[in-house]
Amino acid sequence: MPIETDVAVLGGGPGGYTAAVRAAQAGKKVVLIEKDKLGGTCLHRGCIPSKSLLKSAEVFAQIREASAYGIELQGTASVDWRMVLARKDRIVEQLHKGVQALMNMHNIQVIHGSGRIIGPSIFSPRSGSIAVELADGESETVVPKHVIIATGSRPRKLEGLPYDGKTIVTSDEAFGWDTLPRSVLIVGGGVIGVEWASLLSDFGTEVTIVEAAGRIVAGEDADVSAELARALIKRGVRIITGAKVDAASCRTDGDGVTLDVETNEGKVTLQAEKMLVSVGRQGNVEGIGLENTDVKTENGFIVVNRETLQTAEPHIYAIGDCIGSVQLAHAAIHEAMAAVTHLAGGRPWRSADRDIPRCIYSRPEAASIGWTEEAARAQGYKVRTAKIPFRVSGKALVHGHPEGFAKAVADAESGDLLGVHFVGPHVTELIAEVSLARLLDSSVWEVGQAVHPHPTLSEIMQELTLSLSGDVYF
Repeated sequence: MPIETDVAVLGGGPGGYTAAVRAAQAGKKVVLIEKDKLGGTCLHRGCIPSKSLLKSAEVFAQIREASAYGIELQGTASVDWRMVLARKDRIVEQLHKGVQALMNMHNIQVIHGSGRIIGPSIFSPRSGSIAVELADGESETVVPKHVIIATGSRPRKLEGLPYDGKTIVTSDEAFGWDTLPRSVLIVGGGVIGVEWASLLSDFGTEVTIVEAAGRIVAGEDADVSAELARALIKRGVRIITGAKVDAASCRTDGDGVTLDVETNEGKVTLQAEKMLVSVGRQGNVEGIGLENTDVKTENGFIVVNRETLQTAEPHIYAIGDCIGSVQLAHAAIHEAMAAVTHLAGGRPWRSADRDIPRCIYSRPEAASIGWTEEAARAQGYKVRTAKIPFRVSGKALVHGHPEGFAKAVADAESGDLLGVHFVGPHVTELIAEVSLARLLDSSVWEVGQAVHPHPTLSEIMQELTLSLSGDVYF
């Protein structure tokens, strides 16, 4: 017999399991369908495991700098890569159990299998029922009143490269390296590429980044790109920008991988033990039965109403990476809440994409929200900016890492904050204040008047906005 339910969620990542919990809290009967493990890419192959590796790398780097804090160590510190991976696995498993407990707590039925939306049938006069192929070869049919597609994304691959999952890999396979590589060639200088470059270089790996654009993390403010590049280069990372990869030249042998790259100065041949390709992500929209519906896709992502998250079929919603907006876990969670609010009869609120915080967990960290200076000017704003270096922060000096800055972009006429950009210690924690300021449409004067504790890194936000409003100058 088919399983009848109010809401069927296809995909159990952060967006999917948040949607399931919210719907259950709204009194709906919920079925969640996941073909792999609850938690999705974020928990098992993305956010959480990468941050665990980054923390281990940070600790190793700090141990090497211990003498700067007056601490003398006996002997030489070394990396036990197996223990680094084991710590990562323990964290992932603990959180995985937490998500499973959350499903049980809210009486959400979880079906492990591959779900495919089917068209009108004996089960329902409209499309939206889901045929689920179970691991044991059996099948189930779920007949919901509403469907929420949350199938996520996967790493995009460069055509022509001989991927083998060991020497030439995406970020998915890099978590499975059983030894720490001596050298790595990273193709792609976006967020994922920069984070891997940071952690690997801190572990002592020789790293080269090859980026097609004129600068790394090209979507961020130019000052952010420049500061991150400076920090990585200082630690020995080689960065080649404006580069075109010759995929046909790529070769692997017992020593690793060789690749030719065209640059403004001519062809360069690069060699490394491993190659990590991080050139963006693509939506998981194939094989889920969209052809059996009126749901539209564009450039490989599902088209939705930007406020309600409905597709062309009003009872079918889509959220997260598969809709191609901001591909971040917290964006998917935010969209899940908006979609469930709407299907439950409420009035949804969805933040504009530019108001979703963007974080890079490298060393130093970077965090941004809103317009970059270039984008604000391109939008026709008369722009005022202020920039405060972290070297004026007592807490940053105490931390021993005063590199970086805080930068604000404001509308010169209204005083409204258009964007804020950080590079420095723990700035991924500081960006939430700016997110709240954007939500409340706070002026720079209002943020500057809020009392910030001393000594903290958060003070830099107060000094930044006071400087922008003309009260304080550095």
